[in-house]
Amino acid sequence: MADVKPDSLSSLGLTHVSETDAGILSRVAVIGGGTMGLGLAHTIAQTGVEVILVERSQASLKRALDVLSDNLDHEINRWGMTSSEKRAILARVEGTTDLHEAAEAELVIEAIQEDLEDKITLFAKLDAICPQQTILVTNTASLSITEIAAGTQRGDRVIGMHFFNPVPKIPLVEVVRGLGTSNDTFNKAKKFAEQQLGKTVVEIYEYPGGVTTRVIIALLNEAMYCLMEGVASAEGIDTAIRLGFNFPVGPLGLADQIGLDQVAAWMESLFHELGDLKYRPCPLLRKLVRAGHLGRKSGRGFFIYDEQGNRLPGSNV
Repeated sequence: MADVKPDSLSSLGLTHVSETDAGILSRVAVIGGGTMGLGLAHTIAQTGVEVILVERSQASLKRALDVLSDNLDHEINRWGMTSSEKRAILARVEGTTDLHEAAEAELVIEAIQEDLEDKITLFAKLDAICPQQTILVTNTASLSITEIAAGTQRGDRVIGMHFFNPVPKIPLVEVVRGLGTSNDTFNKAKKFAEQQLGKTVVEIYEYPGGVTTRVIIALLNEAMYCLMEGVASAEGIDTAIRLGFNFPVGPLGLADQIGLDQVAAWMESLFHELGDLKYRPCPLLRKLVRAGHLGRKSGRGFFIYDEQGNRLPGSNV
């Protein structure tokens, strides 16, 4: 469905944004219903924008929508929203297993696992499905936007938007230019993030890890080496960094929150790209990931957690 002209969109039943509304989006597709995908769906839908949430199977889609509903219930219990607001958000999220429905969106955000080949394959499919003017976004934290875009015929319309978990609460998004990303694409992505999502944008010129991932991974890895070498306990390390530098959370607790498998993937990517030993994954991290101790989402990482994700006292690794 390549090279669809704007004046032909109405015949296809697709939304066309007028010149006066350029950059103000009414429908966005999110590919992937994991933690980041659901956070994006929640954040976007609560601004009044319709969301098409695409998952691989009916079972995984149902699971994702159930988790989204539970997350919104948690916000209600915290007095963060009302029941009517929850209903409005869910009404704006349309779940599907048909990737072709992404063609109805004005912007598509990919939020699948951090695997370069999987992302390249997905973007090639989206490039064939979506109208030519559709912007394709990857939420990668460490992979090359340019390399992901190379499999498409719209390198100028591919861009990175690195959101942070939990998406509804973290005000930052790194908007990452690939080698071919146009100024028009960057400006539209920036406008969407700032004006519609209320985020603060930091412009990034493609480099492995951008700013945040590159800096935080070095800190997390060094904290893990301190633990492995017996410098202090996990609790001691986190307490030292929290109180010494006024951080809201310690590095090991943060790694558990992100997911140790995700942290390991970021480290492997940065080590491969930059060859710097400070990004070589700590053996203790590899050991925990191999054991299936992935942090809060699995109930155990550097600390142990209950079913609600609350850290159990005295639960050092």
